[in-house]
Amino acid sequence: MEERKALIKIKPKSYADGEIVKVDFMVMHPMETGMRKDKKTGQIVPAKYINSVKFDYNGKIITSMNVWESVSVNPVFTIYMKVNGAGNLKVTFTDSTGEVNESSIEIKPKG
Repeated sequence: MEERKALIKIKPKSYADGEIVKVDFMVMHPMETGMRKDKKTGQIVPAKYINSVKFDYNGKIITSMNVWESVSVNPVFTIYMKVNGAGNLKVTFTDSTGEVNESSIEIKPKG
């Protein structure tokens, strides 16, 4: 299985315990619908798209999403979350072929 490049960004960069922050999760993924033809071969490009995204904060799922093939290439998923102390935010995503990848970031509130 291919390792997917993924990035988690927290905004604002500096935040305190108890604040609500914006979390952007960006992933490099082709998001193929299974309806496009390869221009060189004329063959249908097989479907391969993210169909599940889960956000886990300190071992507890805070939200999950079901995704369909109509989402754009290299999608960005955004959530807002309340910072409840230092810890780890992990995002796990699965695609339609069963490939599972994850990315994580340390949550470090100031003050």
